Amino acid sequence: MKKFDVTALGELLIDFTDNGKSAQGNTLFEANPGGAPCNVLAMLNKCGHPTAFIGKVGKDIFGLKLKSTLEEVGINTSNLIVDENARTTLAFVQTFEDGDRDFSFFRNPGADMLLTAQEVDEELIRDSRIFHFGTLSMTHDGVREATKRAIAVAKESGAVISFDTLSLHDALPILKISDNEIQWFTGEEDFDAGIAKLRKEYDIPLILLSMGRDGSRAYYKDLKVEAAPFLQESTIETTGAGDTFGGSCLHYILKYGLDDLDESRLKEMLTFANAAASIVTTRKGALRVMPEIEEVESFIQSRN
Repeated sequence: MKKFDVTALGELLIDFTDNGKSAQGNTLFEANPGGAPCNVLAMLNKCGHPTAFIGKVGKDIFGLKLKSTLEEVGINTSNLIVDENARTTLAFVQTFEDGDRDFSFFRNPGADMLLTAQEVDEELIRDSRIFHFGTLSMTHDGVREATKRAIAVAKESGAVISFDTLSLHDALPILKISDNEIQWFTGEEDFDAGIAKLRKEYDIPLILLSMGRDGSRAYYKDLKVEAAPFLQESTIETTGAGDTFGGSCLHYILKYGLDDLDESRLKEMLTFANAAASIVTTRKGALRVMPEIEEVESFIQSRN
């Protein structure tokens, strides 16, 4: 038995999200704890899975707040490094009327970029069933080397490797990717054609495709399974919805394993993940407001 179901590595930051106007007409920004890897872990914690995070924040008001937030939601922070000489990464999120978003990162460098391979707690990864990481930890030399070292340790220890979005360099068991990302990466407008192109080049047993208002798909072996979205009039923003979807899918992988999924279980997984993501779109932020399993199941029942 391993101590952790999932350990993730990557960015931990503050998402400043638009929260209306002041009396003087200035934009108000709300400081929400965020970062895709920990959003995923937060959803997994709500599903009852022990999780841990590997990363770095600055020793400033934001970094200390982020550390306490992870501890609040139950994510192990033993390998979260608080660096006195770095500043915590900040992201300002602008949401447009059509629901699309634009991000402005204050990360030059941000503390997450300064994580080194020597600072990675390898025993933490060896004691985990799944190792998860995302795109931002592959964008700069130092943290890229840390990520590569963590991947190597995960492979040596037999952990399943999960990746959110695309910067592929090796075979991965689980890939979560969005509709616009698959089109950008493969040059194919048709999702099926894009997935086929991806699978021809990389050996990925399970690809999870999130399509926003069009729902989601799972491509597993010879199966393609699709689930409808849960659209809500009360949606306020979509930040963290994809992470909620990804964390929910990993919950099902931990529950059923990766080797013997069938159409029924894949459909159940996508339905649960779509519902959880839909709930999060009605809340500000993501990391601190992930839904409980019972809330997601009740929401699904209310729509049947």
